[in-house]
Amino acid sequence: MRVTALPAILVSVPFGVIVTVQVSSLSQQVGATSMAGAAGGLGVIRQGSPMVSALLLGGAAGSAIAADLGARTIREEFEAMRTMGIDPARRIVAPRMLAMLALAPMLCVLIIFMGIGVGYVLTIVYQDGVPGSYMSSFAAFATMGDLIVALSKSVIFGVVIVIVACQRGLEATSGPRGVAQAVNAAVVIGVIAAFILNVIITQLVSMFLPARIG
Repeated sequence: MRVTALPAILVSVPFGVIVTVQVSSLSQQVGATSMAGAAGGLGVIRQGSPMVSALLLGGAAGSAIAADLGARTIREEFEAMRTMGIDPARRIVAPRMLAMLALAPMLCVLIIFMGIGVGYVLTIVYQDGVPGSYMSSFAAFATMGDLIVALSKSVIFGVVIVIVACQRGLEATSGPRGVAQAVNAAVVIGVIAAFILNVIITQLVSMFLPARIG
């Protein structure tokens, strides 16, 4: 939480601005300004928040975990633990997995809150939108299922990222250079895996849970 909360806020604010500006511009061109709230909010919940969470979890939390475990590996701390009969996976890896399971959904909720909040303020204050129209259009399309899917995505991404980070950190070699390479590999592989998983999950959700207006 310490290494991801502030970056999440700093990323979600411009992200909300970009989504709002693009959606508002398009909705004005097609004469559907009343749907700006629904389009922007759904974009943030369904795709924006899980992917921003994955980027932050991989770039901040994942890199921190890989660096920590890599430094411990080159100092042979894990070999010493095994000599004392302590399982490094249970003592070191498992707590980080539990922490990621708790962090991922909280981070996703924070990004959703900031992204939708920024979009609401921009639409109402700077683009002369109507608060009631914004909220009614958002409520007509957004469902609890969208939030559950977004949180589930963030948890899955977090698990994959922490597994990759721990694996790369435990396999670090060749001193500080090896730690740096492990951190770089953990970030790249974790983020790419999250993007691939997002495509797969999105396709499955669209097949079995199609969007409905309600």
